[in-house]
Amino acid sequence: MGIGGWMTIFWVFIILINVWGTLGYAEEEFWSSCLKLGATVVFMFIAVVLICGGGPSSGKYDEYWGARTWYDPGAFRNGFKGFCSVFVTAAFAFSGTELVGLAAAETKNPLKSLPGAIRQVFWRITLFYILGLTFVGLLVRSDDKRLLGAGDANNSPFVISALDGGLKGFDSFMNVVILVSVISIGVSGVYGGSRTLTALGEQGYAPKIFTYVDRSGRPLLSVAFILVFGALCYINLATGGTTVFDWLYALSGMAALFTWGSICLAHIRFRKAWIYHGHTVDEIPFKAALGTTGSWVGIFIIVIVLMAQFYTALSPIGTSGVGSAEAFFKSYLAIFVVAVFWIGGYFWKKEGWLRTAQMDVDTGRRQLDWDVINAEREEMKTWPAWKRLCARIF
Repeated sequence: MGIGGWMTIFWVFIILINVWGTLGYAEEEFWSSCLKLGATVVFMFIAVVLICGGGPSSGKYDEYWGARTWYDPGAFRNGFKGFCSVFVTAAFAFSGTELVGLAAAETKNPLKSLPGAIRQVFWRITLFYILGLTFVGLLVRSDDKRLLGAGDANNSPFVISALDGGLKGFDSFMNVVILVSVISIGVSGVYGGSRTLTALGEQGYAPKIFTYVDRSGRPLLSVAFILVFGALCYINLATGGTTVFDWLYALSGMAALFTWGSICLAHIRFRKAWIYHGHTVDEIPFKAALGTTGSWVGIFIIVIVLMAQFYTALSPIGTSGVGSAEAFFKSYLAIFVVAVFWIGGYFWKKEGWLRTAQMDVDTGRRQLDWDVINAEREEMKTWPAWKRLCARIF
């Protein structure tokens, strides 16, 4: 089967899952997450064995490997500029974690599901993403030419480490996990994009037709509109498809920074408006661990990342002076796209920045059973210290 055939299969599968609604999204995410987390845990155990030299004699990890790749070719290649250049790639990899907030709006009892889901996302990023990538960096050289093999099924560092380690069959298993991850990203993208489009329609920033929601709670027109863009995958079949993909990849990576920046800013402004309109923080059933301080820190980090990306866009790796205009717009395209939508939204709705007094924090809020909430809070006060600590962490 050719690449086009696989694209069609993936696209149809993503369509079916999203037409199923929130239940389909939840089921797909549950089983795909189980597979991804299980595979990551297995890989980390195997990686420890390989690093210590316990690999098969048919591979190159049959002797103590250690941290030799951190010395040759070395960690932090290309210095500070090389460090700054990976921010967009990292942002793309971590994007999608914000979807837990969108999914909570359609859950039966977000007061129970949301806190645990958010904490699980934190631990998954810390333990599986960061620790897993550390092991990958210890096993695979950063200058390995296979890492840049566009369109090759063996260009994943997880697959490369399996091949170099002589682990027969494990490379194919990791490719299956990667394919499942790709489908999961596609399903999450359609889910989040359709719900965002529906919210924009309800606020007047998109045509009202997208506000339609069927009896099952599915914004079908928004889902269909987002799914149509899945046909862009066939661009990869063209001769210059890789170039187009690189532009879209850079755009989506930096867009994730603006997404999280807007989330942090919305949290700060919501808290300010909440207090202004006479509410207290105790009326919020679930609060961010660090409050608005965490949001301010998030905005600060995002600004630093944008500055670093601007630096590498002006002077890419391998150039001593200013790079080409194409390289700059390829790396910094998202900021222009966001500006176009921002300006377009202003002229579409004819409404500018809302003052704190103009912000409505009451309309559309879900009615909560405070008797149940207060009973749960009182019950938690009776728990021993270790149990309360575990509840806050996990």
